[in-house]
Formats: sequence, structure tokens, C-alpha cells
Amino acid sequence: MCRHLAYLGPPRTVHELLYAAPHSLHVQSWAPRQQRHGTVNADGFGVGWYPTEGHRTGNADVSETPEPLRYRRAMPIWGDASFADAARAISSGCVVAAVRDATVGFGSEESGAQPFRADRLLFSHNGAAKDDEALVAGLASPPPPGALDARAPVDSAPLFAHTVRLWRSSGDLVGTLAAVVRHAREHSDGRYNLLASDGEVIVGTAAGDTLYTLRRAGPEGEGTWLASEPFDDGRGWRQVPDHSVVVATREHTEILPIG
Repeated sequence: MCRHLAYLGPPRTVHELLYAAPHSLHVQSWAPRQQRHGTVNADGFGVGWYPTEGHRTGNADVSETPEPLRYRRAMPIWGDASFADAARAISSGCVVAAVRDATVGFGSEESGAQPFRADRLLFSHNGAAKDDEALVAGLASPPPPGALDARAPVDSAPLFAHTVRLWRSSGDLVGTLAAVVRHAREHSDGRYNLLASDGEVIVGTAAGDTLYTLRRAGPEGEGTWLASEPFDDGRGWRQVPDHSVVVATREHTEILPIG
């Protein structure tokens, strides 16, 4: 029900990551090529990024991963020309972004636009639960403290709530996303393609929809992407098998069964 993307590598501008490619996330908002459910993604968009060392605020310890910044709107990404300009001035080595096609029965307010955020975590869900009430009953409570997005009026919110609780207790983002998919399916059939980052790794699940990986060298070094669909026709794209979890670090990418 949406398209999402994560990047990890040498700093790139948000404009390069979201707008510059021939089939960028911006283009996918109105012309996705592999979207199985829905036709356009016009119900909002969002992008979260981890500040580079020169753009951290306050007394942040430069040895620690900073908490991410975020921009979201309840409108199509193509309708926000001002952000397209501002994105040229925002650079980051870790970005998570999404364009939204709202699940039937849910509104298109800004609180439903992803990525969601808590502490150092960014999170996006591409999919839908068949029985959202069962998902809420099974996964939403208790709401994790300080994670306001876990209360958003969308079927992704209980998935995020459960993700935050498991991640905070374990610190294992790969195991967390795999467990969230398993637990969600215990309560409701659905499509649970999840994407998350803690600023050090990017992790995604292929659980009912498409997901691809890419590692590509550039002038500043090698970058890696996870994306709902390729943003160009270049070499290197690898489709993640369904019912898998993929983790990408700056050095390597690994695909594992969800279990």
C-alpha cells in the first residue's frame, strides 16, 4: 500500500536519494512499476535522516549515533515543491523514506505518514492487516513510553509499538523485525513488509510484497539500499525472497529466513 526506501553509506543529499533517479521514490508516488496493491501513493509522504557530524545540534556526543530528524506531510510528495528544493541542502549517510497509499478505512492525516520515529529508530510499514482490530488487540498494548507514533490511527501503529518494545529490550533490530512479522501473523493475515534503521544498519522484511537490495560504488565509497522496487534499471538489484529478513551494514548485506 506504499513504496519505501532506506539508504546507508557515504552521505548523499536527500534530493539525490528521493528525486534524482529515473524511477525515484518521487516517481513511484504516481507511477509505481511493481506495486501489487493500489495504483498511486498520494496520501502523504515522509523522510527521516540521521544528521551528519557537522549538522548535529545541542551537546550530542559525536561518538554516538544521533537521533533522527524527520519531515512528513499529508499530501503527495509531488505537491511539495518547497521540500524538493530543501532536500538539496540535507545530506545524510542513513535515510528512510516512504510515499503512502492509505489503507482503506484509514485517513490521510500527517500522523499516518511514515517513517515513524522513537529514540534512534526509524520505521516504515508497506502493507496492510486483514483484521486491524485483532492486530491492535494483540500488539498495541502497552504503548511504549515516548513513542507517540505508536498511537497513530493506522494499522501500522501496533506493528510499530511492538517493534519499539522488542527493540528497546533486545537491541537486536534484525530479530525484532522478524519477530514482529511472526507475531503479527498470529493475530491477522496481512502484508508485513517492514523497514527500519537505528542509524547503524538498515533492516527490511519481505512478507507479502516486493523488496530489493542494492550495493553500488560511488565517488565517495559504496552505498547500500533497500527498496520496494528498483529506482533505475542498472545492475546490482537483487530481489529478496518472500518471508525473509534482510540486514545491510556498511560492509555487507545478508538475507535470512524470518523463521
